[in-house]
Amino acid sequence: MSSAPPSRSPYTALFAVPGAAAFTAWNVLARLPMGMFGVSAVLMISAARGSYALAGAVTATGLAATAVVGPWTARMVDRYGQARVAVPAASVGVLGSLGLVVCVRYDAPAWTLFAAYAATATTPNTGGMSRARWAHLFRDDAAARHTANSFEQAVDEACFMLGPVLAAFLCTTFFPEAGTLVGACMFLTGTVLFAAQRRTEPPLSPRPSSSGSLLRGNAALALLLAVFVCTGALFGSLEVATIGFADEQGHRGAAGAVLALQAAGSCAAGLLYGLARPAGPAGERFRRCLALMAALALLPLVVAGTGSLLALAGALLVAGMATAPTMVTGMGLVQSTTPPDRLNEGMTLAVTGLLAGIAAGSAAGGWSVEHLGAAVGFVVPATAASLALLTAATGRARALRGAPAGS
Repeated sequence: MSSAPPSRSPYTALFAVPGAAAFTAWNVLARLPMGMFGVSAVLMISAARGSYALAGAVTATGLAATAVVGPWTARMVDRYGQARVAVPAASVGVLGSLGLVVCVRYDAPAWTLFAAYAATATTPNTGGMSRARWAHLFRDDAAARHTANSFEQAVDEACFMLGPVLAAFLCTTFFPEAGTLVGACMFLTGTVLFAAQRRTEPPLSPRPSSSGSLLRGNAALALLLAVFVCTGALFGSLEVATIGFADEQGHRGAAGAVLALQAAGSCAAGLLYGLARPAGPAGERFRRCLALMAALALLPLVVAGTGSLLALAGALLVAGMATAPTMVTGMGLVQSTTPPDRLNEGMTLAVTGLLAGIAAGSAAGGWSVEHLGAAVGFVVPATAASLALLTAATGRARALRGAPAGS
């Protein structure tokens, strides 16, 4: 067991653990492409086929396939170990991406694009595997786990802030397939080198817990997944509404930069939150974070009425600051309500809930923007944030009150 010395910065103490810096560096290399693949696929397909509808349908198919296959892949990781499962699973995912490039390049029938991108569903949850390593290294140090989870959330935000920018640069500066090819190379290299860091890999449990559904008899985890679905709907609808708003103002090209400010606000808040030492039951802190997120989600809605893209950018920067503390606390609760030998599966289920919410939120946000206008479209993310809070405030939320204070 590793413990963070109190005399050092919490983040310095994290990386003083032997092997921590190495697995983190390679994991970041593997995670950055997660913010690249979707944008790269849309730009590549739309450039070759002239259809954003086809590009969106293909990426949605990949998202749906990942939601189905992802938890199964994570269960295999928990059962057989990160090194044995992550590399072959990543290799299959990369073959799917390369297959998509070939199909697009050589004008294969449209159905082949769907089949190829569906094969990327085996892509392992690299962020979950990194969190599992921290949870093992600091299994008896709640304060260090909190700092590690905060750092991981900041990395997520940074990857989804920088990934689309890098993808757009590669696809528009070189050739349409460049984003997918570079992303696939980075992802496979990062995953292989991450998996090679064996001394920090969590050991397999000698007596695995039941292989049945994690949700069976686990009301707390089921509640958390429902909250993550609502939170994902906030993310998905906010992205669509922002793009629609920028388009209405004649600045569609600025939408990416505006959305990056939201991620930047969350990234900064995550790093600062990691320096704090939250007290009290984690379930109560989670509800407070959700309340703050719901309140700040009203800012874009209010500001959109002014018609100012600059004002909206500022509102998103502030609103984003509630995201990381909410996700850090929520992921901590997932860890505390999941058997240790099935931690990757539990965190992947949380990500699956987010993905399902993002898909639903994108659809609802798109309908609102198209039929009611972009300014009104911001009602959807505000509503999703409120639903997340209401879900956590239900009577079943009592199940979270017993979670450790440091979760």
